[in-house]
Amino acid sequence: MPEVIKLKKGLNIRLKGEADKILSPPVKAVRYAVRPVDFHGLTPRLLVRAGDSVKAGSPVVEDKFTPELRLTSPVSGTVKEIVRGERRRLLEIVIEAVGDEYIDFGKGDPAAMSREEIEKRMLESGVWPVIRQRPYHIVARPGVKPKSIFISGFDTAPLAPDYDFIMHNSDCSLFNKGIEVLTRLTDGDVNLVLDGSNVSGSVMKGIGGVKIHFVKGPHPAGNSGVHIHHIDPVNKGETVWYLNLQDVIVTGALFSEGRYRNDRIIALAGSEVMKSGYHRIRCGASIEGLVKGKLRDGGGDLRYISGNVLTGSAIAADGFLGFYDNMITVIPEGNRYEFMGWLEPGLNKYSATRSFLSTLLPGKKFIMDTNYHGGERAFVFTGDYERVLPMDIFPKHLLKAILVGDIDKMEQLGIYEVAEEDFALCEFVCPSKIEVQTIIRKGLEMMIKEMS
Repeated sequence: MPEVIKLKKGLNIRLKGEADKILSPPVKAVRYAVRPVDFHGLTPRLLVRAGDSVKAGSPVVEDKFTPELRLTSPVSGTVKEIVRGERRRLLEIVIEAVGDEYIDFGKGDPAAMSREEIEKRMLESGVWPVIRQRPYHIVARPGVKPKSIFISGFDTAPLAPDYDFIMHNSDCSLFNKGIEVLTRLTDGDVNLVLDGSNVSGSVMKGIGGVKIHFVKGPHPAGNSGVHIHHIDPVNKGETVWYLNLQDVIVTGALFSEGRYRNDRIIALAGSEVMKSGYHRIRCGASIEGLVKGKLRDGGGDLRYISGNVLTGSAIAADGFLGFYDNMITVIPEGNRYEFMGWLEPGLNKYSATRSFLSTLLPGKKFIMDTNYHGGERAFVFTGDYERVLPMDIFPKHLLKAILVGDIDKMEQLGIYEVAEEDFALCEFVCPSKIEVQTIIRKGLEMMIKEMS
């Protein structure tokens, strides 16, 4: 038996609405969007105007300070709208799909290409942003050689998709090609981390060209940050890259087919979904056609989330799938009040602290909405954060160092290793209702500014 890293800290939130393991026909949306806000560390410069024609792979945004780093169109069609927010912040470039034209970037054999040639091909095609880095949880910086690369082969977030099911329905030859590419980008290990609770059943345990690890435990055991922390920690001055399982396939498709084809299989899940399942969809697609006719009560008064309930982004009913997201979750909106609800026995209420009688039903799954059940309070030490964070850091001390802007303390307390998603459970269990993930992002941005 291979060695399994066993984590005890964490929390599995028992939500109703897991996606049925049924792969539906591909969803072809009419509208797609490139969302610069999905890409931390990128300062966008717009390259197109409303009315311009684009092909799949056409650049629509570049980084102001690293112009070779581009975001490209996922489809061919016409730029219909440029959406801006406060202070003219660029939010979305909306594209109406027409035809199926691609820019030909040329096929390539990674073994016969230099690292610089591979990097250039990934940058010009728009595939490069699938790779992110620690520290700072941003798009990987071109020209930097990481000490290792991590691929997360499972997800432990609430209602997360089953990656084994996804791989059963994916082209493994493209995955293998993607692995070939990644091994050329680092002198260190390419680490594939799999679910330690399913060692014998994993379809990926025989993948070659990678160093395989098994991790077992409650959420966030599937987070790349947790894997990096326990296998190859990031110290000051070091860089580790990481990407999602399906992003490896996207990378392989570029070199096997010579085109940018960011298709992926995502899960449609949540308590308000009547017909859940898996769908093949292109990144950036509008979810309107995906959810139509599949929701309870006609889809009214619901929260649509691109991603999981802990780290995903709230979107409209006709909003767009985020670049890094592998699921769409639909749950009730939390716009109601309960009179003295804390006095109820709570057989139908989930509690992470055994506050309700539902604790006596360990197998029960719950319908949960977005209600905060209270407002922000004094930031006190309770030990709740440490119970759900399987990393050797002091979370509350780190958060307070960020709040006071103490750069030296932030370094000493592990800011280089963390990202918002690693603290999502801390925010969920926080008795003070503190927006923990927002604070972590603020700290990372402070560090980027300090080091630039």
